Amino acid sequence: MIVRPTDSSGDILPVISSADLLRGVNAEAELTRDRLNLYAGDWWENRSRGNEIVKLLQETRLTEADAQSVSSYIASYIRETPGVVEVRDQQCSITGRQFRFSCTIDTKYGFAPIHYEL
Repeated sequence: MIVRPTDSSGDILPVISSADLLRGVNAEAELTRDRLNLYAGDWWENRSRGNEIVKLLQETRLTEADAQSVSSYIASYIRETPGVVEVRDQQCSITGRQFRFSCTIDTKYGFAPIHYEL
């Protein structure tokens, strides 16, 4: 897998040579982060694509008691990412209106940390 790199706000960075493209575990981590930041309804070509976390937040105010079910949803969503073999070391917290999730993804090329906030 080869993907373009992005900056911290998700904007695609220019690539001068093919050496600047991401490969292996870095590409799979980038794809995982891109998928987490695509919310259902955002992509005009396929409105059903994307994660449903925003919908969950609109329907109900999540509490720390909901952390396990939300964490399980996000982990299963990450497992659907091409190249991801396993999701481990999941941590989730909900404080007020802030949701934080972190995990480690295992791929055939190695492992990478994933951090997600909303």
